[in-house]
Amino acid sequence: TDSSKTKTGMVLGTPSYMSPEQLSGKKVDGRSDLFSLGVTFYQMLSGRLPFKGDSMATLMYKIANEAHEGIDVVRPDLVKQRPCVSAIIDKALQKSVEDRYQTGAEMARDLQQCAKEVVKK
Repeated sequence: TDSSKTKTGMVLGTPSYMSPEQLSGKKVDGRSDLFSLGVTFYQMLSGRLPFKGDSMATLMYKIANEAHEGIDVVRPDLVKQRPCVSAIIDKALQKSVEDRYQTGAEMARDLQQCAKEVVKK
């Protein structure tokens, strides 16, 4: 879509998957990618994006300032049986980079632990 194309001085990315710091033009690192991965997980499990807006400005505001609707609200059937799924998504979608997963390895450990819990049930 045109929304993902860039011009000189513009940020690169598909807005729905961009982290708050990326939208505001701040320095990004791997934690921004983990936010985007959290958006992808949310969409895979719920069939919708965690942040929506009727304009680019509204979407960007929501990503930067509003909490996402919990996956436990959207998919209570899934989370009731597997609460670790909600915890992983919630941590990945934290607004503050300090509160998010710090490394892919950290997220992978939680995903592996969650997978073990799922297999046990």
